[in-house]
Amino acid sequence: MLHDAALKVLGQTTSLVEKLQHIHDYLKRHHPFISRIAIALYDHSTDMVRTFIYSGEKTPLNHYHARLSSCYSLQQLAEQRKARLEQDLSVFNGSQHLHAQRIYAAGFRGSYTIPMIWGNELLGFLFFNSQQINAFDDFSIENMDVAGHLVTLMLYNERAQIKTLSATLKSALDLTHSRDPETGAHLERMSRYARLIARHCADAFHLDDHFIEHVFLFAPLHDLGKMAIPDKVLLKPGPLTEEEFNVMKTHSEAGLAMVDKLMENYGLSGLSHLSVLRNIVMHHHEAMDGSGYPSGLQGDAIPIEARIVTVADVFDALTSRRPYKEAWTNQQAFEHLQRLSGSKLDGRCVQALLDNAAEVTQIQASFNDNVFG
Repeated sequence: MLHDAALKVLGQTTSLVEKLQHIHDYLKRHHPFISRIAIALYDHSTDMVRTFIYSGEKTPLNHYHARLSSCYSLQQLAEQRKARLEQDLSVFNGSQHLHAQRIYAAGFRGSYTIPMIWGNELLGFLFFNSQQINAFDDFSIENMDVAGHLVTLMLYNERAQIKTLSATLKSALDLTHSRDPETGAHLERMSRYARLIARHCADAFHLDDHFIEHVFLFAPLHDLGKMAIPDKVLLKPGPLTEEEFNVMKTHSEAGLAMVDKLMENYGLSGLSHLSVLRNIVMHHHEAMDGSGYPSGLQGDAIPIEARIVTVADVFDALTSRRPYKEAWTNQQAFEHLQRLSGSKLDGRCVQALLDNAAEVTQIQASFNDNVFG
């Protein structure tokens, strides 16, 4: 039975992508016309639906996002909490929405869409596609509904693990009072800048949506090692002395040690893209010319996830007010990033931010905290 087979893979330490592929393989043995399964995630804070992972030979949608409020049919599914069956996608052939156009142009002719809801929270949408019209029957719909519940559970479990990790770190910060002034809206903004950069560099660096999503999820944890830095250094309002800066530089390696210990203590070793988290924490202060720390890595030897987060972090630091400085305008910050491009910062990551100034402004408006455009 699908239920038993999926529950077995649910308990394995494989990635969410592999689990989805396993379920797809099982479904195709009984319903070979199901040629694609895809998940799109929903971000409540921005009302954005974005592509995430898929199983199938091809997908017409990569690095795509749109507001749920502009996708009437999906919004209806979310509100009604009901699945939608379309036996012939030609009804959407004249749609103005890019996602509908691409799905049809790619040869998909039928779809079954399930809103992924856990409790009262909309996690996203699960899509089953066929390249034939009138392919779905009652038996396939029953199995897809079972698969939908299990995939929703898998997604929720992965998200819950990351939320547990983030909540643990926040609690530790609160209890120790080692409060970095760069918190709150800063983390919301810089994680979304990181996702923006990754999405627009995806083709150049061969990044898929699953990787991009984990850059977004893990970016806020980049400075967790600062919990190990004494308040007299971490909270100093003025420039650090050389000795103090050497102490501050230890936060990268301290953060990596914390990640590894937390993974062990919480049994999260099977978390998807754990290497992405480790690389972000360890290497977000490396520089393209090798002058960064802690490893002095140079150029492409610096993991791309760290290069992405570095640009996002520097930009938000420049455009945010701090106890020791006023916020820069976006234009001033862009000009400074251009000066650092190639020597300290990855030029392609910098350009991705500069080329999407309107989206940057939207992020700032959604998570405003003394930021000036």
